Amino acid sequence: MHFRLRRHSIPIAALAVAPLIVSAASGPPAVAAGPASATETLVDKTMDQMTLPEKVGQLFVDYVYGDTATTTDPQYTTQNQALYGVDNGAALVAKYHLGGIIDFTWTGGLQNPAQIAGLSNGLQTAAMAQDPAVPLLISTDQEGGNVIRVGAPAAVSPGNMAIGATFSSSVAYQTAAATGTQLRALGINVDDAPVVDVNTNPANAADGPRAFGDNTPAAAAMGAAAVTGYQSHGVAATAKHFPGLGSTTVNTDNGVAVTDETKAQIFDRDIPSFRAAIAAGTDMIMAAHIVAPALDPTNTPASLSQPIVTGILRNQLHYHGVVITDALSAAALSNVPSPQRAVEAIQAGDDQLLMPDSLPDSYQAVLDAVHDGTITMGRINQSVRRILTLKVQLGLFGNPYADPSAVAGSVGTPDQLATMADAAQRSITLVKNDGTLPLAEGSGKHVLVTGWGASSTQTLTADVAGHGVVAQRLYTGTSPGASTIAAAVAAAKNNDVVVVTTDNASANTAQQALVTALLGAGKPVIVAALGTPYDIGYFDQAPTFVAAYGYQNNTLESLADVLFGAQPTGRLPVTVPLAGDVSKPLYPYGTGLHY
Repeated sequence: MHFRLRRHSIPIAALAVAPLIVSAASGPPAVAAGPASATETLVDKTMDQMTLPEKVGQLFVDYVYGDTATTTDPQYTTQNQALYGVDNGAALVAKYHLGGIIDFTWTGGLQNPAQIAGLSNGLQTAAMAQDPAVPLLISTDQEGGNVIRVGAPAAVSPGNMAIGATFSSSVAYQTAAATGTQLRALGINVDDAPVVDVNTNPANAADGPRAFGDNTPAAAAMGAAAVTGYQSHGVAATAKHFPGLGSTTVNTDNGVAVTDETKAQIFDRDIPSFRAAIAAGTDMIMAAHIVAPALDPTNTPASLSQPIVTGILRNQLHYHGVVITDALSAAALSNVPSPQRAVEAIQAGDDQLLMPDSLPDSYQAVLDAVHDGTITMGRINQSVRRILTLKVQLGLFGNPYADPSAVAGSVGTPDQLATMADAAQRSITLVKNDGTLPLAEGSGKHVLVTGWGASSTQTLTADVAGHGVVAQRLYTGTSPGASTIAAAVAAAKNNDVVVVTTDNASANTAQQALVTALLGAGKPVIVAALGTPYDIGYFDQAPTFVAAYGYQNNTLESLADVLFGAQPTGRLPVTVPLAGDVSKPLYPYGTGLHY
């Protein structure tokens, strides 16, 4: 690999309880950067050779169907033809001179490590065959926890809220470093992570367990540590979602999200984590589609807002790196004509345009805007310069390719798996316990595992059975009806102990009804939240409650271990209110019981 490792001199805090305790964390040795003039010279030379269509292409990041860059498989080529008028990724790169490709499982691009590396190399081969040769930024959303794109055999990190529950930003660094190492080995050089939003609204549907917590200094320290972890291992980090989605309830993928925070509140609660990411040297920041009237009284979504992107992020926070939009196909932008979104994003100050509704139409709209003077050539050059500079810093001009022979030894290694398992184990939080826990190992008692999560209940049942008890599974679905709840209660009466899993029960009255009914079955009940810990605010009558923050295999294994006596060490990274009423705190930030 010929990428340049980059370190930034910021402290990585080892969090105890607020106020923060700061200590140094170990990381890879710094490697001296080359002279800035060498980067500038290469960027200048490349830009001098680029046409306007090639420069505009650099602004777009989109997906492509196919398990290889030159696929001829009709299941992929048909979809690519419908979207782009080409058969495959190689042709897409050649036609539109794309600056980046984003990988997803549903596009066929993320099937196994060898295939991913081959796809990355094929796409880079197509990019480097152009004149001038400009390598690609290849990205994916590998946040950890509930948002992962590359699964087993890769080592997968717990989500941010689980990491927040460890109160250790060295864990945030280590898990990000392990993720970055694996992604770079696969030829993926950008991670659309970390989420640095501060989850101040318990009803938040955009972040929840994707956020480190609701404490601004802690989220800032964790986010900065994660940025350093990714980037010290050759992968550009993307701090998101500026200026912060933590106070909203609506996910901008699905609708319009408006924050009612004042400007002072935004700068006090939300902006510090982005300041910290910038201080850590984050290569990229993702602009959200949130409407923030206090920052832009025209109610323009932040991603399209010049006062927010240029006025605040560029001019006030002095961020000079690459700004990428959240997906331009999001429902939050439905009031803006699709091609116009790309034009307005560039006018706002964004550099890269992620997943427009129609790449052909949006690409043409930007070209037209330059031709008619709506966007100046200088503005296009400004963004292209930032994008190319990042590509040089990542070492992509020297060697953009993955090493196929090194993939097996770089993805899912024992050390990486141990890092992720340790993070999961340290996150499990015992919030309430009436003495039911810990359960006795090898007792032979009958334990019912029921509730939310088809695969989660199956995996947890197997993990519980591994502790020497008889485990029965009864999956109730996301929103159980009366007959399903009755069946669960009947099963509970035939067992000695009940473990019921929940996820987002705060917004699901059916899950609340299930837990309430089980509590009346006359058997000890352990409620295990596999999403945020806010669920306990809706059934505080439950005598025993454990927060797991996710449902990846390492998290479920750690949860089972804690149920049977492993010491719970996690603490709440949020304050849990009663039934979502933030004026009635129930379990304060930092709560965590031990055996």
